[in-house]
Amino acid sequence: QVQPVESGGGSVRPGDSLTLSCTISRDVFGSVDIAWFRQAPGREREFVAVIGWNGGGASVSDSVKDRFTISRHGAKKSVSLRMNNLKPEDTGVYFCSADYTYTKARSGEGEFWGQGTPVTVSS
Repeated sequence: QVQPVESGGGSVRPGDSLTLSCTISRDVFGSVDIAWFRQAPGREREFVAVIGWNGGGASVSDSVKDRFTISRHGAKKSVSLRMNNLKPEDTGVYFCSADYTYTKARSGEGEFWGQGTPVTVSS
């Protein structure tokens, strides 16, 4: 079975940067669209970014698009989420999700999900 694995989370101060990584089995990596979601304490899961199976269709939520960047690295079978100028409101567990259909990945209905990596931004 396919299971995305997230890494790179941690505890940082406001203004710092972090790069999250999502890895997935190479035999399906080139066939799935991958999205990032986050869930803050006491809040609903929120869309962050998505990228297509071929590296196209990259899109970042309006709430973070000036600070976050999503990219795909085929040789490393991974997708990165670069987060700059982190703010306390960015705190939450970040999840990686994959699906063969872009709209399902984008909408949070992806077939495959990782267990999440926590990000804490505080002074």
